[in-house]
Amino acid sequence: MTENKPKEQPRLSVTFVWLAVAFCVCLVSSNIFVPRLWRVGSLPLQLSGAIVIFPISYIINDCLTEVYGFRKARLVIWIGFILSAFIALAAQLVTMLPAPLYEDSIPVADSFDTLFRMVPRTTFASLVAFICGSQCNAWIMSKMKVATQGRGFGWRAIVSSLGGEFADSVIFYPIAFAGNLPFWGIVGIICTQVLFKTLYEVIILPLTTVIVKKLKAHEALDTYDYDISYNPFKIRDI
Repeated sequence: MTENKPKEQPRLSVTFVWLAVAFCVCLVSSNIFVPRLWRVGSLPLQLSGAIVIFPISYIINDCLTEVYGFRKARLVIWIGFILSAFIALAAQLVTMLPAPLYEDSIPVADSFDTLFRMVPRTTFASLVAFICGSQCNAWIMSKMKVATQGRGFGWRAIVSSLGGEFADSVIFYPIAFAGNLPFWGIVGIICTQVLFKTLYEVIILPLTTVIVKKLKAHEALDTYDYDISYNPFKIRDI
């Protein structure tokens, strides 16, 4: 008589968990920083405050996909999505609370409300763009790794990030800033964001490459996605 053994669950390492947490923190933080636009020197160009930290999420995405594979990267992407949605909802609820007791606190409350009332809109835009951009980034990285048999991580990381960042920006900025920026202003910020985010990736690429090599050695893992489903909704398949 054969004994029915429970299906063995996939194990997630401590290092993987830390990377997943860092990815989610970068995503949630960048959604808060988005409304703060700033001018690039004396050029007629501007960037969002999210540029400070958001590109790091794509670098982590590259590391996750390269080392752990598309399945686990997809799981982390959806975790980030859910946490960002939670923060957007919480921010909206907080801005609906009554005014403070003392008048000296009212300007602070008003400033807070002005900022965070934008968070649901920017987070909605970010969530839609993020799912498309991050999934695109992970898909390109995964496909190219199999096609190149793991060679050329540097240019694979740049190409995948360029594809992901472009998809993200083209979706995000029209939703987030429609009505607040003119059409050509939105086009300009899309082009500037993609350029600067890709440049960010290129500058930090030597460090990313070292981290990926150390991760592979530490985890004794180098995943190739030969036979998987790229369905973005199959998050239980890890």
